[in-house]
Amino acid sequence: MPTLDGRVVLITGAAGNLGQASARAFATAGARIALVDHNLDALTGLQAEIHGSAAFAADLIQPESVAAMVAQVHQHFGRIDVLANIAGGFTMGPAVHETPDRDWDRMLDLNARTVFNTCRTVIPHMLAQGSGRIINVAARAALEGKAHMAPYCVSKAAVITLTESLAAEHKDRDITVNCILPGTLDTPQNRAAMPDQDHTQWVPPAALADVILFLASDAARCVTGAAVPVYGRS
Repeated sequence: MPTLDGRVVLITGAAGNLGQASARAFATAGARIALVDHNLDALTGLQAEIHGSAAFAADLIQPESVAAMVAQVHQHFGRIDVLANIAGGFTMGPAVHETPDRDWDRMLDLNARTVFNTCRTVIPHMLAQGSGRIINVAARAALEGKAHMAPYCVSKAAVITLTESLAAEHKDRDITVNCILPGTLDTPQNRAAMPDQDHTQWVPPAALADVILFLASDAARCVTGAAVPVYGRS
């Protein structure tokens, strides 16, 4: 198990299934956790569970909200060593020629703009302290377009390209930037949506959190610009 004793980890989407699993993994590794979500009430139980964690609200689509949140996190903990960009969303939709602007913009906002906003706000702090680790969440669907999923696929492909660009910009500053490509996650929501599937082939959130933890650790200090597939048997 990698250790991150005393390092400060900012987790977006912390109230979700993967966010909670990641927070628990980082806490077990000795990190101090900044839990970020748009709804503070949704973080109450997790904050109580993880000793020394702190909860912060933010609308990650709005740059001003992200800037205020990051300033609060930095003031509270004194530094930000790891940024885990887990917030995002998914929806099926119509064919591309029938897709309204609203649906297109929503996927790009949730999955790409949130990562852009948090990275450009946190990286100056990492540059000032001379190190940092960023882990973004793309998707298996980023690698190949799927019918009725174009906005989602495009938004997650943007995360891969953004990750590569950030990694290239900061590879000489001890700031690594990587992303993971999850297969189907074994969550209550996915089980309800796909009750006839073999859930044993899906990826447990805790297993994906282990990969995120590895990428944030010293063991992955020479890994940057990678898009790591975590498909399980899905």
